[in-house]
Amino acid sequence: MIKPKTMTPLQAVNEIRNNHHGQVVLVLQGGGALGAYQGGVYQALHEAGVEPDWIIGTSIGAINAAIITGNKPEDRLSRVQEFWRRVERSDFWGGFPAWTGVADALSSWSTLANGIPGFFETNPRAFLGAHVPLGADHAGYYSTVPLRKTLEELVDFSLINQKQPRLTVGAAHVRTSMMHYFDSREMGLTPSHIMASGALPPAFPAVRIDGELYWDGGILSNTPAERIFEDNPRRNSLIFAVHLWHPTGEEPETIWQILHRTKDIQYSSRIANHIVRQGESHRLRHVITELLKYIPEEAKANPEVKELASYSCRTRMHVVRLLAPRLDNETHIKDIDFSPAGIFARWEAGYANTASALEAQAWLEDCDPLAGVILHEPREGAEPAAEAKMGRDVTTESGAGSRKLAAE
Repeated sequence: MIKPKTMTPLQAVNEIRNNHHGQVVLVLQGGGALGAYQGGVYQALHEAGVEPDWIIGTSIGAINAAIITGNKPEDRLSRVQEFWRRVERSDFWGGFPAWTGVADALSSWSTLANGIPGFFETNPRAFLGAHVPLGADHAGYYSTVPLRKTLEELVDFSLINQKQPRLTVGAAHVRTSMMHYFDSREMGLTPSHIMASGALPPAFPAVRIDGELYWDGGILSNTPAERIFEDNPRRNSLIFAVHLWHPTGEEPETIWQILHRTKDIQYSSRIANHIVRQGESHRLRHVITELLKYIPEEAKANPEVKELASYSCRTRMHVVRLLAPRLDNETHIKDIDFSPAGIFARWEAGYANTASALEAQAWLEDCDPLAGVILHEPREGAEPAAEAKMGRDVTTESGAGSRKLAAE
């Protein structure tokens, strides 16, 4: 086993890339203002020289992903920083003591009333009544025309469509309720595709692409990691999965707490179930691969055996889960907390958590040879993301600073 501390973060990451054409994937959840955490995550990766080969995003994750992939490596961080400067709310309410939560609440309510410059603005007609016909392309309390302008200014879509790195954004097809992925490997992407991924109803209107309407992908799958597991061909992957919503939490005792907990549950996107299900599938693929060693060569030529053998797979997915922290006094409107303090705190947390994960290099540790999906919890004491079965152990490797689960 290679001792992690003998390698730089980039060298450790490249151990995956050099293993049978492996790849580094960055998966970015949706979550509005919580997406500032993703900016910190990318800064830590960028400063370590780790540029993803593939970025998959939903909603605010799609916006951050587009800015990263739509710029040259030397310009990516500054453009992400510029976006978050543009959407930052005025600190007019900063005179209130932080412990009261008043400043954050007033800033959030100001966002609801006025929108965010460079992102969205109020749609006055929508407030005339819920039954006023606005048209399918304009039915929302806000207009995202400012976001289109921001994307056109900060993103070079000709770079995105060079497919290096690959960009995938998820959106919900309005008519069929099916998840749809717009992928730069398969098609040319435009600002409309990014906006469709973030068109959260009823706040934002659906976006029409090729005659069909799409809403925010987060209403179906806010953590589109399944796209990696279902990719063809599958590749060994180091996946930095950035989560903005907490899968676990305290029992709520007030309506306000219920609203908060409900939102966390809704958008944490069942990561536990995904990890366990994909782990079981990949383990079976590895088992089939091992069993094939015992099949005579003449039997392998049988068409039926060939068909069964096609379900084998040797790929391994290392998932490094990065979870945004809870801030003091945060509530169910935390995703519209575009206050300077909120953005700064979440950005710094993303940077610190990712730097810690890069230092731990948990993906270099020994693992079960039959395990196809291995989840690494990089923060000591972090909430376990994959305890889908009651009593399931999530162990901490001594000296590694990483919580690790082989989902099997």
